[in-house]
Amino acid sequence: YKVPDAQRIISTVPSQTELLYDLGLDEAVIGITKFCVHPQSWFKNKTRIGGTKTLDIEKIKSLNPDLIIANKEENVKEQIEALSEYCEVFVSNIKTPEDNLQLIKDIGNKTGSRLSALRLASELNEAISLLNPFSPPLSTAYLIWRDPYMTVGHDTYIHAMMQKCGLRNCFGNQSRYPETTIENLIELNPELILLSSEPYPFKVKHIEELQLHLPDSRFYLVDGEAFSWYGTRLIKTVDYLNRFLNDLS
Repeated sequence: YKVPDAQRIISTVPSQTELLYDLGLDEAVIGITKFCVHPQSWFKNKTRIGGTKTLDIEKIKSLNPDLIIANKEENVKEQIEALSEYCEVFVSNIKTPEDNLQLIKDIGNKTGSRLSALRLASELNEAISLLNPFSPPLSTAYLIWRDPYMTVGHDTYIHAMMQKCGLRNCFGNQSRYPETTIENLIELNPELILLSSEPYPFKVKHIEELQLHLPDSRFYLVDGEAFSWYGTRLIKTVDYLNRFLNDLS
């Protein structure tokens, strides 16, 4: 007996929503979160089912999905467990671009879009090979939050992307998303400090605040999607990343 391909899909994570779009699943996807900004047409027209960590369980039930595509890190365990009681839930756990290649194939298999998935996986492989890493690696701190400052450890997709770019993560000896302080950053004295556009929307004024304490570090505001969105985003941002790396040198 062959399990039928999913016909009514809900995505609870922005980067996976973009992947579903790129797989050509316009009609099958019936619900997305309020943070699923790509593609714009879906953001405007698809039913919203809450935020990644504040899913509207009753609304999701009322849409009668046959597949929910979630993520271990971005969604809340209790909410995903509640949903899995009455519908198949696929939970991804992406820490490297290699995990990401497998994700594309897995979702292709579940949604009847295997050929599109193979094509996208091949495009993603090519994008990875086109990255032009900085050499020798630059000691780098990547900030994702302010008040308190937060950064990324070794078991994150952002860390893996930093490695692919030739940026050595100063916090690579820690896990998940550790808090840090200006004192801690002064002690580590990174050559480069990247302030991400998301989840905290860092601006130029935040560079100025930090520069007073870290005059020897170089600072950049970077596109958080390029470093943290798995799915198909790297295919679209490889040129941006190479321009950024070229600008560094």
